[in-house]
Amino acid sequence: MGHAHRDHIRGLSVPAIREMYRQAVGRLLDEVAETEEFFRAGIVAIDITEADPFTGDRTGHEDEIIGTKEKSDEYAYQWATVQLVGNAVPLVLDARPVRKGESRLEIVEDLLDSAEEFVHVDNVLMDREFDSQHVLEVISQRGLSYVVPKRMQTSEKAQAKRLLQRDRDRYETDRKLHLGKNEWYETTLIYRRKEDSEHDDHWRYSVFMTNRGSGHLTEYGYRWEIESGYRSIKRFMAATTSTDFGLRFFYFAFACLLYSIWRAVDLLVQVELTGEYEHSPIVTADNTLTLLKKETGIG
Repeated sequence: MGHAHRDHIRGLSVPAIREMYRQAVGRLLDEVAETEEFFRAGIVAIDITEADPFTGDRTGHEDEIIGTKEKSDEYAYQWATVQLVGNAVPLVLDARPVRKGESRLEIVEDLLDSAEEFVHVDNVLMDREFDSQHVLEVISQRGLSYVVPKRMQTSEKAQAKRLLQRDRDRYETDRKLHLGKNEWYETTLIYRRKEDSEHDDHWRYSVFMTNRGSGHLTEYGYRWEIESGYRSIKRFMAATTSTDFGLRFFYFAFACLLYSIWRAVDLLVQVELTGEYEHSPIVTADNTLTLLKKETGIG
């Protein structure tokens, strides 16, 4: 990307970049919605990813180049996305930066607002960093279901040890979570024994929270798609050493869009060739990049 392009992008605000992204995704959805294999409904996954650790001087950028998700002494830019998962085409419906001081509740509400503009959301999958009772309450108030792993506290560890002693594979119980003052939110905790775990203590179990019962637990497996999606998105990203926040976010958002275009093109090609859609792509990311470069000159 040339200097003129970069200078123009630096002049764009984060809200302007996000609006452009949503407009592009809206057109993409309109295109794939013309096929019978795409439905404007499904499961979404919300997640946060981080750029490679930042090694330069972050003076003046401390609110943008924040700590990594794993507790360490490293710093990185972080981005949040909401993505269609499950049997749907895995399109990234929206992306946004994560700044210092922002709550997970703000991030979830913002991304769900965008997702619900585009599709009918049935279920929300999130990682354990979103296991706040306030987040779960807001999702329930929207009439949506959720599945979120819970970070184990003392009571969950003790329960998991009891289950291990009794040789139980699964256990379900209701739990009231304190919202503050005299307000409580009720959720369901589901303990599930991990297969092939080497541990012989509470780590043999995973604990999930849901408002729809254990039947939705199998859907949590769809969350892995967002991890594989992030790996593909990074293939589409332009390299930069710039600390310009708008430029950094533009590169990430543009990579999300290229990834979504690839998966949408794959759907259209599969339907044209076979009349149906299989989740595993037959069009490669490299094919898509080559085509985009030929059509747009970008690359």
